[in-house]
Amino acid sequence: MLRDGRNPYSLRFVSQLSKNSTERAERSVAQLRAAVSEFKNVCYANSLGAESMVLTDLIWSFVPKIDMFSIDTGRLYPETYDLIERLQSRYGRALRIFYPEAADVEDWVSKNGINGFRDGLAQRQGCCTVRKVEPFRRAVAGHSAWVTGIRRSQSAGRALAAPVAWDATYGLHKISPLLDWSEDEIWEYIRKKRLPYNSLHDSGFPSIGCAPCTRAVQPGEDERSGRWWWERSESRECGLHPRGALAARGDAR
Repeated sequence: MLRDGRNPYSLRFVSQLSKNSTERAERSVAQLRAAVSEFKNVCYANSLGAESMVLTDLIWSFVPKIDMFSIDTGRLYPETYDLIERLQSRYGRALRIFYPEAADVEDWVSKNGINGFRDGLAQRQGCCTVRKVEPFRRAVAGHSAWVTGIRRSQSAGRALAAPVAWDATYGLHKISPLLDWSEDEIWEYIRKKRLPYNSLHDSGFPSIGCAPCTRAVQPGEDERSGRWWWERSESRECGLHPRGALAARGDAR
């Protein structure tokens, strides 16, 4: 139940959203339900960004069989932890949190320094591997498919993504139900349904990750330009969505 006594599972799109947004949300729910029907054991890696607020609402309200988790890298913004608390309070459900192995973090820091991720691409990717990719591997173990909130307009690489693809890196299918949503549609859904979201979005942060590696962007800049801004644009991924690791559904092996 919500704090005001309402049941979030009884909410309906049509009473709050435009017709186009309602239809798009219903298509995303249908895709999520189809994934559960086909793959059975499906999980959602909640990144706690704006897209994640939409998927959290769609999943916890309409497809609650999907297992939802998030990763605490140990270097998140305080506003992100506040958001987790607000989500759990709104939906009355606990978000499973996975953490990096302490020994791995200690070993990496001892070799590279506390902020050594800025010393080169290999160091940054190594930090992401320890703090994010390895916890993710543990989180998806035993699942047949994982849901992601990527959208085509976020980057050139993501523009080529398929709604359902075989992820050879992790050995399971990858479901992307928000691929064709625009940023405006994401925010219409958030505002019309009065969903919680990270307050940093109001300060120019379209994409939010670890605090040392995320900054606000200027109007007109690419929405992911605030992530690892000291690197070239083509390398700005944490490793969860590696280029060249996905095959469209029909090409899966």
